[in-house]
Amino acid sequence: MRIGLLTGGGDCPGLNAVIRAVVRHSIKGYSSEVVGYLEGWRGPVDNITMPLTMRTTDSIISKGGTILRTSRTNPFKEDRGAERIKENLEKHNLSAIIAVGGEETCSVANKLYKEHNIPIVCIPKTIDNDLNATDFTFGFDTAVNVVAEAIDRLHTTAESHNRVLVCEVMGKHAGWIACYGGIAGGADLILVPEKPVITAEVIDSIKRCHARGRDYSIVVVAEGARFDTDPPANGNGNGDNHTSQQVGFGGIGERLARVINEQTGYETRATTLGHIQRGGSPTAFDRVLATRFGVHAVDLVHQGKFGRMVSLKGNQVTDVPVEDAVDTLKTLDLDLYKVAEVFFG
Repeated sequence: MRIGLLTGGGDCPGLNAVIRAVVRHSIKGYSSEVVGYLEGWRGPVDNITMPLTMRTTDSIISKGGTILRTSRTNPFKEDRGAERIKENLEKHNLSAIIAVGGEETCSVANKLYKEHNIPIVCIPKTIDNDLNATDFTFGFDTAVNVVAEAIDRLHTTAESHNRVLVCEVMGKHAGWIACYGGIAGGADLILVPEKPVITAEVIDSIKRCHARGRDYSIVVVAEGARFDTDPPANGNGNGDNHTSQQVGFGGIGERLARVINEQTGYETRATTLGHIQRGGSPTAFDRVLATRFGVHAVDLVHQGKFGRMVSLKGNQVTDVPVEDAVDTLKTLDLDLYKVAEVFFG
C-alpha cells in the first residue's frame, strides 16, 4: 500500500513526531510506502510531493515545525481542487491520505471523504486544544509550557518594577491555553473568549490583589477575549472558525493594559507571546501523544476505516468519525475556569 501524508493549517510542536511515527509504522508494520505531500492541501492539489523514508525521518522527533511544511490552502476554493486531488492520488497509486491538522484541515478532509469518496484518516493537532471529540491535541502541552515559563519570567519583572503585566496568549475562540497556562504560571487574573471582559470586575480584582500587600499583578488574556461592550466576532462562514475581527488598537492585550493603567493608576505593560507558543521543540507529552496518534492512524488506514479521526479519551487512543470533531469547536471547560477563579485577586 502507498499512503499520502500531509500537515495542514498552523504549524505546531509534534508534527515531525507524528510524521516519523506514520513512516516507521507503515514501513515496519505493513511494508507500505509513505509519500509526503508538501504545504498542506496544496500538496495533493498541485501534486507537490517528497519521499519519506525511515532514514529521512529518523531524527526528527525533537524538531519543531514540520518537514512537510504547511499552508492554509482549501481545495474547495481552488479550481477543480477536489478533482485534482483524486487525479493526483491515482497518478501516485496512493490508497489513502493521512491528514494532520486542526478544525480547518479536518473539515476539508471530512468534505472530501463525504462528497468525493476520497479515503482519508485524520490526526488532530492544534495548540488551541479546541478540536472536538478528543480530550487533547498534540501541540497544546508544549504551548502551555511556553506560556507558563513566560509568566514565570514576567513575575520577576512585575515584582521588580511594581507593575501590572498583561500577557496575551493565543486562543481566538477557546481559552484553553490561557486557562492552563495562567493556572500553571500563578496568574492573578485570567480572561478568556468564553466570558466577556467586564472592565469593573477586572479593575476590582487587581485592586483587591494590591490591597492585600501585593504591589504587582499578572493578567493573562486570550487573544479572542472581548470586552462586553465590543461587537461580536465575525467568522467567514466557510468552515474557517478561526477567523475573527479584532477591534481596537494593538490587540486585546494592549487595550486591556491601557484600561488598567488609566483606571487604577498602576503602571501597566502588555506582552504578546504570539507565534513563540507554536515554535520550538515539543514536550515529552506531545512527542508521545503524536507518536501514538501516528501509529493508530496507520492501523486505521490498513483496516480500511476511513472518514475517522484519531482521538484521545482519558489515556486511551481511539478513533471517532471526523464529522464529530468538526461540527462545533471545543470551548473551555468552565469547571476548570472556576478552579482558576479561586486565585483571582
